[in-house]
Amino acid sequence: MAELNKIVLTIDLDPSYLERLRTTYPQIDVVVCTDQDRLPEILPGAQMLLGRLTPEMFRQSPDLRWLYTTGAGVDRYLFPELVESDLLLTNNSGVHAPHMAEYLVGMMLAFARGLPFLMRAQMRHEWTQRRAFPVYELGRQKLAVIGLGDIGQALAWRAKALGMQVSGTRRHVGDSLPGVDRLAPPEALHELIAEADHVAITLPLTDETRGLFGTTEFRLMKPTAFVYNIGRGPIIQSDALIAALRNGEIAGAGLDVTDPEPLPSDSPLWDMESVLVTAHTSGGGPFYWERGIELLVENIRRYINDEPMLNVVDKRAGY
Repeated sequence: MAELNKIVLTIDLDPSYLERLRTTYPQIDVVVCTDQDRLPEILPGAQMLLGRLTPEMFRQSPDLRWLYTTGAGVDRYLFPELVESDLLLTNNSGVHAPHMAEYLVGMMLAFARGLPFLMRAQMRHEWTQRRAFPVYELGRQKLAVIGLGDIGQALAWRAKALGMQVSGTRRHVGDSLPGVDRLAPPEALHELIAEADHVAITLPLTDETRGLFGTTEFRLMKPTAFVYNIGRGPIIQSDALIAALRNGEIAGAGLDVTDPEPLPSDSPLWDMESVLVTAHTSGGGPFYWERGIELLVENIRRYINDEPMLNVVDKRAGY
C-alpha cells in the first residue's frame, strides 16, 4: 500500500465535503491552509497537495508525491522541476463538463436568436426588430468540436439533441462517441473547420495547441461561422481573431478565455456586436464539488491500494 497519511488543501471546501473526506479516511490528516505564507510550515510530511503548487512550494515539499489540481487545465503547473520529477499529477477533468457544455450551447443559442444584438439594443433603449440582425436554427447546422475530451463529448451529444451535425477531433480515434457523426484526428482540423457553422475549441493549452487558430484558420472558416473558446486564451491568436472579425471572415466569437487574461479594457473585442466575452466563468457550477469529492475519494482509494488512477496527466504532453 502506498503511504498517504497527510493531505494539504489550499482551497476552502464546503464543510460537508471535508467531512466526507475525513469520515471516509479517518487515518489521514486532512489539513486546510489557504494562507500562502503559512504553507512552508504546513507542507512538511504531506504526501498529497490539493490545489496550486508553485516552484517554490515544490522545493519546500520533499515528502510530496501527488499533486491534485482543482481544474482540468494544468499548463500553469508544468514548470521544469515538476515535469522532470516523479510527482504524480492528476486533475479534475470531467467534473465541470456538464456546465461547460451547457455554457457553449447557451452561446450558440444566443447567436442563433440574435441575443447579443438585442441585448445591446436594450442597453441603448432601442426597439430593434428581427430584420435588423440574422437569425437561424441550430438544427441541421454543423458543429466542429476541436478536442473531444470530457467537455467536448458532453457538448457533442447535447448539440446532437438539438439536431446539429457534429464532427470533432481527437488524438486517439477509436470507438465511436455518442453524438459524434464524424471523428477525426487533429490533422483534419482545416477540413472540419472549413465545413462548420460553429467551431468549439475545448482543448488544453500545450506546445502543440498554442496559437493553433490564426489567420489561416479563420480564412478557411465560412464567413457565416462562429468560433467559441473555453479552452485557454492563447490557443487563439488574438490579433488574427480581431482582424477576421473586422474583415468579415467569420461571423462572430464566444470567448470565455482570452489572451491576455484578463482582457484589457481597451481591447476592441469588448465592443464588437458579434462577440460575447465572459471572464473565464464557464467552469463554475453548483455541482462541481458534489461530483469532484466523489472523484477525489475514489482516487485516494486507488492511490492507497496501488490501483490505476483516474485523470492522470501526462506532464510532458500537458494533458
